[in-house]
Amino acid sequence: MTPHNLPAEPNRFVGRARDVAELGTLVRQHRVVTLSGVGGIGKTRLSLRVAAQAAPWFSDGVWLVELGRIGDSGLIVNEMAEVLGVRDEIPGRLLDGLRVRLREARALILLDNCEHLVERCAQLVAGLIAECPCLRFLLTSREPLRIPGELVWRVPPLELPDADHPDAESVLLFVERAAAAGAREVTASMADIVRLCRALDGLPLALELAAARTSLLSPGRIADRIGNRFGLLTLGDRTAPPRQRTLLATVEWSHDLLQPKERVLLRRLSVFAGLFDLGLAERVCADGGILRKAELLDLLSGLVDKSLVLHHDARGRYRLLETIRQYAAERLAEAGEDARLRDRHLRVICEEMERCYEGGSLDRRMPWSERFPHFVRGRGLLDDCRIAVDWAVESRDPVLGLRLARAALSILAVRGDLGESVGWHERLLALDLSAVPGDLIAVAKGGLAYGLEVGDELARAEELIVQAVEEQKKHPYTHWLGITYNVALTVFFRTGQSERALRYLEELEAAASAHDDLFNLATARIAQLNLALFRGQVRYARRRGEEALALARESGHHWTLARALTHLGAVAEADGDLEAAMAHHTAALPLLEDMDNRVELARCHAKIGRVAAGLRDYAAARRHLAAGLALSRQSGQRRGIVRALMALADLAQAQDDLEGAVLAAAAGTALRESIGQYGTPGRVQQLLAPARARLGEGRVALLWARGMDGSPEEVAARVLDSDLAAAPPFGPPAPAGSRYGGLTCREQEIAGLLTRGLSNRVIALELVISPATVAKHVANIMEKLGFTSRAQIAVWAAEHGLDADHQAAREADIERA
Repeated sequence: MTPHNLPAEPNRFVGRARDVAELGTLVRQHRVVTLSGVGGIGKTRLSLRVAAQAAPWFSDGVWLVELGRIGDSGLIVNEMAEVLGVRDEIPGRLLDGLRVRLREARALILLDNCEHLVERCAQLVAGLIAECPCLRFLLTSREPLRIPGELVWRVPPLELPDADHPDAESVLLFVERAAAAGAREVTASMADIVRLCRALDGLPLALELAAARTSLLSPGRIADRIGNRFGLLTLGDRTAPPRQRTLLATVEWSHDLLQPKERVLLRRLSVFAGLFDLGLAERVCADGGILRKAELLDLLSGLVDKSLVLHHDARGRYRLLETIRQYAAERLAEAGEDARLRDRHLRVICEEMERCYEGGSLDRRMPWSERFPHFVRGRGLLDDCRIAVDWAVESRDPVLGLRLARAALSILAVRGDLGESVGWHERLLALDLSAVPGDLIAVAKGGLAYGLEVGDELARAEELIVQAVEEQKKHPYTHWLGITYNVALTVFFRTGQSERALRYLEELEAAASAHDDLFNLATARIAQLNLALFRGQVRYARRRGEEALALARESGHHWTLARALTHLGAVAEADGDLEAAMAHHTAALPLLEDMDNRVELARCHAKIGRVAAGLRDYAAARRHLAAGLALSRQSGQRRGIVRALMALADLAQAQDDLEGAVLAAAAGTALRESIGQYGTPGRVQQLLAPARARLGEGRVALLWARGMDGSPEEVAARVLDSDLAAAPPFGPPAPAGSRYGGLTCREQEIAGLLTRGLSNRVIALELVISPATVAKHVANIMEKLGFTSRAQIAVWAAEHGLDADHQAAREADIERA
């Protein structure tokens, strides 16, 4: 089954059968398809239907990225990364992770509601299309991107009824939705329905809103009121398309039919970024005056009945359609309530996140089953955290903003996603902090340093972490000081300042012990384990690891428990006890899966794969290494890919495949250097010596050069596919049944262009890549197919149909996948 995150259809999809069929073909033929049209015409619903039906052609998934709630173009990459599970490896470099994730992915990405971010969307899509040859985009926008290769598909209104076709699509939609709203014998007034559908120009949202009122008003009365409303609004924006004014009239009319308190609730609900529940709505929207808490449920139910609020799932969560949310936000501003409601939203979200944090507190012994629901709840509030932090900065409220950032920090850390918190803390700490409690500022500096250390910005982290430790020591102890100590010792160990690191480690142990801080005491034990292992003191390292494990079990926090287990696994592996190492790593695996920490989960899979190779369980090794590699690619973690490649080198060496081992080690080394990590690890040196002895200096040098220049994905596939273990690297024969000789999508495209006799420079201009990259692809094609000239490639490409329409050939390749 194709992976996806498409929502289930809330009701039956009516009409547009020809549109769906046509678009289903187009998204397989074109790299970028944009559904363009007026708001409310049904772009989103149509795109979701098309994406769902096209899913079987995209083996790496169909992914919906909703941009409607994003106001800052700088967050598009963050939203896409969140959907695809890409984590921020280095602050500001999240796009690099997306490139890693999507480089060879046969995927369809649906970007919904691009119009307010159209310029940045255009840049992002154009860049990813140029670098990811198998990737396709389906977009919805009132305005096309206007980039090369974009196919703009104008979404028409639903068919309107006439004398020959009274049962047109617009009529069918209205009748079905009216019946769902509880209207009786609605078809008895077919003439009025036809009049209403024509008055609404067949706009789906307008029809849905009108149908929701049929339990109170007949279609004829609705049509009469719609007509009057259109007349009132014809003096609006003369440059707007008529149907856009019609939609505004429909929304305005639907709003006017609400009871006064329903209008108040609707406009106040617009402050939520995404999903909300009744409890949040009560705390943000009820004020004891106009809206009382006791009446909110009935009012909310009324808005759901009128299709202005959607009931999202069985967990009792709701959301507003983006068109309605924007309209309601304008009404909120007109009522002069905008700042007051956003203040209240900031305060409530801050309190709720603090409640989630305290519910899973690090200060108490508590079973994980009691902690985990608080973690899940907090994770679901991150969208609202983002806009709440934005408002804290805009309204210059650093106290609530920093409290919120502090509460969210633990959620982001457990998920392995601290990059976003760096931006939060930087903006909030830049405000006037004269009225902010000193301990809150100190914790914020520690939180910022934490994110900077994870992102390898060690110089900035060092300066901040010293300030954070010294300032927190002036206040009563909290576990935040223990966490800050841990960041400090990590920073100083990484920068080669061992004496300072050891001093902070001693202070951490003393403070955590004195205050019964099990979480940070376990962290200190793990740090001592790492230091002992570095010094070769295996027995002492094991003792410290067992103490950390006992402390983690006592505290009940699975994050600490998983860390203790994986570090004990490393100790057992260093001691040569591979069975014990396997037991520890596999015990950590389900804990990490629970927390959705793809970074640590990928690391754990890589460790299990390496240990399995040592135990000669090659099938298990390949399975876990493939899983770890996939997770690292999905989360954009190049360090994780390096780790997997090095483990693959161990696997290849264990299978006596020295060529594969050299290739994997070289690819891992190249990737390490690309992220600023230089030097050859000892494991690689130990591999190269026997390889040179058996294969010869020249052969190893050639393999090393190919691995350094080759694609990490191709190198990994070379080692993971046991049937190819003895075959020349990346060379023929192609796998049985492979129509295109194992060529990637980009290589197929270039092979097709060679049939036209184009030079590397001309091909580079056409594909928006460099001539050097074209030359590299041509060399790969020759090696894979066993050819020695461009002419041979051209003949082969013509025989395989790549010359006539290489896009169609690639589409067929996707269909088989």
